[in-house]
Amino acid sequence: MCESCGCGQPEAGKNMSVHEHEHEHIHNHDKKVDLGFDLLEENRKLAAKNRELFRKKKIVTVNILGSPGAGKTSLLSKTLDELKDNFRIGIITGDLTGDEDMKRLARKKVVVHQIQTGRVCHLDAHMIAHALEHFSLDELDILFIENVGNLVCPAAFDLGETKRVVVLSIAEGADKPSKYPEIFSGADAVLLSTIDFAPYTDFDFSRAETDIHRIRFTVELMRVSSRTGDGIKSWCDWLARLTK
Repeated sequence: MCESCGCGQPEAGKNMSVHEHEHEHIHNHDKKVDLGFDLLEENRKLAAKNRELFRKKKIVTVNILGSPGAGKTSLLSKTLDELKDNFRIGIITGDLTGDEDMKRLARKKVVVHQIQTGRVCHLDAHMIAHALEHFSLDELDILFIENVGNLVCPAAFDLGETKRVVVLSIAEGADKPSKYPEIFSGADAVLLSTIDFAPYTDFDFSRAETDIHRIRFTVELMRVSSRTGDGIKSWCDWLARLTK
C-alpha cells in the first residue's frame, strides 16, 4: 500500500512526530508484494495490541474516515456538543500538516492530540499507540480517531478501533461507494453528511444507499447534517449504545 501511494518515500516521515520507522525500499518488483504484506502484517499485530488495550480500559474507539471536506470535523464538533456532558471523550486527529482541526475541537474542552503525517496519507496502528501516551486512558469512555482525509489508503490499516465509520458528503456525488468500495466494505456505519445541501445538488440517495448496502449489507446507514442537527441524535444514540 505504501509503495503504491507514495507513503514510502523518504520525505513522508520528515514532519512526523510518532511514525519514525525506517522502511527498506526494494526496487526489485518481485519483492514489492512481500514488503507490502510485511507492512500490513506488522500493522495488524500492533492493531491487535491497541484493541486489547482498549478492551481492558473499556474504551469505545471510533475510527472516522472520509474525503477531505466530507464533514468529519464538523460532525465531531456537533457530536461533542451532544455527548461530552455524559461521556469522557478524547480525540486523535490526523492530517498531513496543520493543526486547524485540533484547535477547533479543543475549544470543546476535551483532550485532543494531533498527528501530523507529512506525506503519509493514512494513520496506522503504530501512530495510534504513540498518540495514546498523551491521554489518561482510565479517564476515557470514547476515543474518536479522525483519520487523514482519503478514501483509499486508510481502508487498509486497522488501528485497533472498536468501530469504523465512513462519512460521505452528498457534495461528493452518489458514485463514490461504487468507485471506492473497499473503504465502505469495512465500515460499521456510513453517514451521509451535509444533507442540508440536498436541494442544491442532484445527489441520488437511492443509488448511494443501494450501493452501500450492496457492498456491506449489515452497515448502519444514517443521514446527518452537522449544521442543522438533522440525524445527529440517531448518530449519538448509536454511539451511546456502543458503551453499554
